[in-house]
Amino acid sequence: MVTQEQRKRQLAREKFLRQQQRRTSARRKARMRNSVIASVLGVIVIGSVALYTTGVLKNDDDKSNASADVTPSASATSKAPDPCAKPAAGKIKTETWKKEPAMTIDTSAKYTMKLATTCGDIDIALKTKAAPHTVNSFDFLAAKGYFDHTKCHRLTTSGIYVLQCGDPTGAGSGGPGYTIPDENLKDTSLKGGIYPAGTIAMANTGQKHTGGSQFFLVYKDSTLPASYTPFGTISASGMKVLNKIAAAGESTGAGDGAPNATVVINKATVTKS
Repeated sequence: MVTQEQRKRQLAREKFLRQQQRRTSARRKARMRNSVIASVLGVIVIGSVALYTTGVLKNDDDKSNASADVTPSASATSKAPDPCAKPAAGKIKTETWKKEPAMTIDTSAKYTMKLATTCGDIDIALKTKAAPHTVNSFDFLAAKGYFDHTKCHRLTTSGIYVLQCGDPTGAGSGGPGYTIPDENLKDTSLKGGIYPAGTIAMANTGQKHTGGSQFFLVYKDSTLPASYTPFGTISASGMKVLNKIAAAGESTGAGDGAPNATVVINKATVTKS
């Protein structure tokens, strides 16, 4: 027969065991929480470091691309309204070419490019004399309808401030099948390691002379190495369109992802003026 004293000791042991179990469970949960926090911080730190590497604005063949104040952007859980219209009907071209197109532009003439996007028109004065291979390639691709109906697949809102476009796949890994040489890397606009707002420049793989069709539009001064061919200047009205796109933020909330705005190039046109 269990005495009253034995019963008290048994209850005390059971109470102690329950307390230990609760404490063990609390420690386990704390470790898991700290581990998750450490992992998230690690991703943020690694992502931030990656954004400052030389090849930040890459064609995503190796999945490491374009990106220190942080500008406001929509978080993944609080998505801003889409400020852009629905894309025009049409299909994306998938044709590629083995060689850079022959030089057909007049390098002494002035050329402009218009990107008629779902968010508004972006007009660009091209630097024909300083970047003839690049301008000639864009003249060729635009005439082929290569950029028509393609999405601008990447927006960075932290570290660097650019919208990246020019990939028919929409994934950051596409190109025209040929590459063009780097040009105009000593442009007078590139001062102090800054690509100024209003610049349009070529993306690349991080290696020399690997530009294809992907390009980026700078909507705010961005610190970048002079490795990306600057080949044009965006108009004031075009900058308003870019700032509208940037204000809508990007999909990850971490400063680098797909634009929340539906940015599609309905038609790209290069014109000799």
